[in-house]
Amino acid sequence: MYLFLIILMLVASVLMCFIVLIQNSKGGGLASGFSSSNQIMGVRKTTDFLEKTTWTLAAVMVVISIVAAYTIPSAPKGGDVIMEQAQKEEATNPYNMPIGTTAPQVETPAAPADSAAN
Repeated sequence: MYLFLIILMLVASVLMCFIVLIQNSKGGGLASGFSSSNQIMGVRKTTDFLEKTTWTLAAVMVVISIVAAYTIPSAPKGGDVIMEQAQKEEATNPYNMPIGTTAPQVETPAAPADSAAN
């Protein structure tokens, strides 16, 4: 399902690119080729069609993005590689603490005073 949504998003984005490139920012674009008045759609209807297609593709892309966010396949339990690596590093280096905290003090056994004097 997720792969299908990604493919739909890719198709919608490519179509959006083509539709935007067809349009001319000054009102020409694809509509400029239909200058004769006896055309089926006419200049104004072509511009309306391109604008409606752009808005429709934008809405489709938003909907697909939201649906894809809910259908993202979850990682297997315990399969978080970053968390495993952080736990391994923490186990090997216990002094790796955030800045501003003090490292735990290691207690060294004190030598008995009597044995040093003998």
